[in-house]
Amino acid sequence: MNTFLKRVLILLSIIALGLFLYSTFVENIFAKRLSPKDTVEFKLNDLKLEVFYNRPFKKERDIFGALVPFNQVWRTGANEATTFETNTPLEIKGMPLPAGKYTLWTVPKDSTWNVIFNTKQYSWGVNAEMKPMWDPNYDAINIEVPVQKLDNAVEQFTIAFDNSTDNLFLTMAWDDVKVAVPLK
Repeated sequence: MNTFLKRVLILLSIIALGLFLYSTFVENIFAKRLSPKDTVEFKLNDLKLEVFYNRPFKKERDIFGALVPFNQVWRTGANEATTFETNTPLEIKGMPLPAGKYTLWTVPKDSTWNVIFNTKQYSWGVNAEMKPMWDPNYDAINIEVPVQKLDNAVEQFTIAFDNSTDNLFLTMAWDDVKVAVPLK
């Protein structure tokens, strides 16, 4: 066997061992995630919007006011911090949001939610004590939107863009709750 082939086999063995060790001790990269990753995009003319988030399931749990406490900052999903990206400036409830990438945080309440666009990029949604990594010093916009109660429960947390009425909304729904953030 020539020297080149031996080196390639050794390199591939090291890579395979590294993946195995990473999967075993850090994160099982081969297992199905409990809260799968998702990316939602919206494109219209020159406008391009994108949200990256993780989608937890309800699994017969009480969500808002229980699993997700009222009046506390929530990472708006699970695992990694949820991100919102726009390639053009937007107006949200009369306030300007420059083009860029933001982390998206919420404060669920019984009848309204605060929706926060934060300029700092966080690698994860919570720290070791399970507290949100959100830093209010980097808030670009903090708005309040009303809660819509749904007739049917949404099993998996869902973020979407709704342009069905020629008015663009960023919607978030889970359990029997939906909020809509107007975007212009």
